[in-house]
Amino acid sequence: MAAASPGLTSNPVYIAALAMTVGVGRQLRREWTASGLHRALLGGTGVQAFAIRAHDLRPADREAGARILGGAFTLAGATLQVGAGGDPWDRASPHERFAMALHRFGWARDLLSQGDAGAAEGLRLYLDWRRVFGGGNAFAWRPDVLERRVFNLACAGQVICAVASEAETAQTARDLYRQARHLLAVIEGPERRAEQSAAAALAAATLAGDQARALRDKALSMLVRALPHTVDSDGGHASRSPQAALELLFDLRALDEALLQRGVAAPEELSRAIDRLSGAVRFFTLADGALPTFQGGEALSRTYVAAARTIDEDEGGPRPIPASRNGYQRMDGKSLQVVLDAAPPASGPFSVTACAQPLAMEVLAGGRRLITNCGWTPDAAGPAALRLIDAASTATVGDGACGEPLRGLAGALLGPRLTGADAPAQADRRESDEALWLEASHDGWLARWRLQHRRRIFLDLVADEIRGEDSFHPMGQIRGRAEAGRRFVPVTVCFHVHPGARASLAMDKKSVLLRVEGQETGWWLRNDAGEVTVEPSIYFNGGQPRRSQRIVLHGQARVDMGARLRWKLARAELRAR
Repeated sequence: MAAASPGLTSNPVYIAALAMTVGVGRQLRREWTASGLHRALLGGTGVQAFAIRAHDLRPADREAGARILGGAFTLAGATLQVGAGGDPWDRASPHERFAMALHRFGWARDLLSQGDAGAAEGLRLYLDWRRVFGGGNAFAWRPDVLERRVFNLACAGQVICAVASEAETAQTARDLYRQARHLLAVIEGPERRAEQSAAAALAAATLAGDQARALRDKALSMLVRALPHTVDSDGGHASRSPQAALELLFDLRALDEALLQRGVAAPEELSRAIDRLSGAVRFFTLADGALPTFQGGEALSRTYVAAARTIDEDEGGPRPIPASRNGYQRMDGKSLQVVLDAAPPASGPFSVTACAQPLAMEVLAGGRRLITNCGWTPDAAGPAALRLIDAASTATVGDGACGEPLRGLAGALLGPRLTGADAPAQADRRESDEALWLEASHDGWLARWRLQHRRRIFLDLVADEIRGEDSFHPMGQIRGRAEAGRRFVPVTVCFHVHPGARASLAMDKKSVLLRVEGQETGWWLRNDAGEVTVEPSIYFNGGQPRRSQRIVLHGQARVDMGARLRWKLARAELRAR
């Protein structure tokens, strides 16, 4: 299906028709893939062994592996104690996110860091899993769960089978083949097609035999067709999530290395995507070694992000960082660093994890996160409302939002895509030896208020400070009575403070002092707002919430005249205590 125009993706009639079409097709597909005939046709009788070991560059957590060996699974913020040699499959999981992580087998990477004992336990846990769920299960074989399990078992297969009997090895290899083949059959849309076909191709590449080779070629063919739609020409993921770009890079590097082991030339499109994604990850790696929290992505850890860049750096060392990529603008000063989202969120299928947060930004000071966003992801233990504008460091007009996820039947059939979030956005940038200047705008408030939000950021490279202005410009006539144009509407500018920093309102009730834990220098946020408040907020990493704060600058805009709020972030020398 051809991509719909941005405006069409928010049209209720179009959405209803699309939901009906997708729903019917999905139901037919699911009925077929759940049938006994489909299961029988998955085959795999000729697959008896693993040929190679695939390598996932994601770092293993040895401490977590030791805990699993002792019978304690800590996943998605919860712990399930089964005891050494216990069975996690015969008891209820603490919550659905835990169950998803358990069935995805990402924990196998940690467990295998424990050597032979970890391999033996990994084999036992897998065989226990297949006795309960190997024949098919609506939850365990869900596409988003199956995708990651296929990838993780492909990386663990040869290791756990080193301590297996010949019959157990043949069964495990055959299971992986069948799961990978089933994965290709249940791909429903473009948003995960590259990740799913890459996982299936990796699994097939690790297996020996003609059937595995045929499956590998089929999966690679699907991957080659999917990558141009998933990886933009400048390297970003089509979802515009920095984390999605990083995770896909991990998967493609594992596949590329597996093909090299098998003596198979990697498709040109795969190599091109790896190069582009590598450049995107370089761009998105900030001064603290983590990622910016935009568009359904987390910051992650410095170690995790660095693992994806080891090959890149080994092959050529550090490379220049561009000023913009994938719709984001990056500004680097002496001690201050700014990243701003200056493009609309993804639309259509790729918007299922996107956030309606135009002109959101993050600021680092001295290599530490100072101003951030809430960091919502699909795995977060938080509501989908955190995908909206109040959860980001940007400006708001009135009490509405610049788009929202699909709900009801349409949301159930199409997924929680964003609607009403595709208003145009622009950015203009200038640079000199003394300063960097950026002006960005978006039209997300035009439909309701006929106001355009413009954000200007001036990074003074000499004074090492940021001067900002958020303005709201009238753009045409207000519908309705003439008096409507003279009404006032509240406007706010919000700065979410990272949990590693603390905001304190000064005695003048307007200036805010920001202190980063462990730094001797603080930062004053001065402004000309009518009122300033410091409020509770929340920040996610690892899918788990942490308490934080947000600074809110309050103002009023007359709809026919607009308004502006100016602010400045400058160094504050703190006295030693």
